[in-house]
Amino acid sequence: MKNTRTSSTFLSVQGTSILKIVAALSLFMILVFSISGLLTSLKPQYRLMSSSVNQATINVNGELLYQLMGWENHNFLKVEKKWAATPKLTSLVIKLASNINLNDPRSLLGRELPGFFQFDGKIVVAGEGTNYTNMPIESSPPIEIMKAEREAALQNLEGLEKGADEKPPVAPGQTTGDRKVIYLYFSHNRESYLPYLKGVTNSNLAYHSQINVTKIGDQLKTSLEDRGIGTFVDKTDIQANLNKKGWKFGKSYLESRSVVQTAMSSNRDLQYLIDIHRDSQRKDKTTITINGKSYARIFFIIGGKNPNYEKNQKLATELHNLLEKKYEGLSRGVQVKRDPDSNGVYNQNLSENAILIEFGGVDNTFEELNRSADALADVFSEYYWQAEKVNKDVDQSTKKQ
Repeated sequence: MKNTRTSSTFLSVQGTSILKIVAALSLFMILVFSISGLLTSLKPQYRLMSSSVNQATINVNGELLYQLMGWENHNFLKVEKKWAATPKLTSLVIKLASNINLNDPRSLLGRELPGFFQFDGKIVVAGEGTNYTNMPIESSPPIEIMKAEREAALQNLEGLEKGADEKPPVAPGQTTGDRKVIYLYFSHNRESYLPYLKGVTNSNLAYHSQINVTKIGDQLKTSLEDRGIGTFVDKTDIQANLNKKGWKFGKSYLESRSVVQTAMSSNRDLQYLIDIHRDSQRKDKTTITINGKSYARIFFIIGGKNPNYEKNQKLATELHNLLEKKYEGLSRGVQVKRDPDSNGVYNQNLSENAILIEFGGVDNTFEELNRSADALADVFSEYYWQAEKVNKDVDQSTKKQ
């Protein structure tokens, strides 16, 4: 009798163990297939590859790295006293789990408040007075304005063709000859300025088919070529093309992309692509006085959804720094935009030398805008010829080897 009870107990224990093992194996297999399915369904840019790991690690800043090292070697914390405070574990866990940064309310509000995404984006370099409350604003015009069915009458056109200060042409010491190396274009080609639109005060209505941002391209081209840099201005009416295709304003960059690609295929000399825009911010944020003269401030926009955006960002940052040295306060800074509601690429994946520049705001005059175009041409030529010198030195060194 005793042996029978022992045997049944043994079989019961064995059966329970087998069931646990089978359940564990089943759960393991389900997890393996679930994780495998999840990983293979992810978009290429989000998969666990060296490139995606690198993209994640670039968000680890020097401060956090020193803090982590300081936990093991306290001498590292002596580099900067303000780094002595360790990061809060609670904030770090919440950020990793929910992508909400407790120190940045935009990470939560941006998902809940309509239109709040306008203030999203990362300020890489902040110019004078630049912060997250005065970021560039991109507003879509009403349909009737897009189709030019109701355009404002023009005003204040006297002297509009004179340029900034009617300076005589600069005899360039260097020149690109017949080569056009800079390409200027306008994805939102009808963005205009209120001082020239009679009776218009609403910034959302600052659009016109004739007087618009394309005129900045004319001034920038003249100023660059005065400095020996061949420039091509493409005034393709992107808005008209959208109207013909029945496309909405949001597809402006898709339409301009095909225009840029055609230009690049027909002219292999093009090295720099600049998309010129106008901000919807008001005059107090987009204007500055330098040496007694009024300038329209500029803002560099970089598309963070472009996998290689760091190279475009480097160009914009260097131009910002050059402007700070010679025209302090003219540049509002460099912003990287990658929020879900933005284009986030801006055709900058076509070239590492592609940038988008906001010239002034709705209240600026062409006198102010042209001065800014001259200033940009001044520092851009300095950057361009220095880069050409470096490239020439590298080529000569390679040939000698």
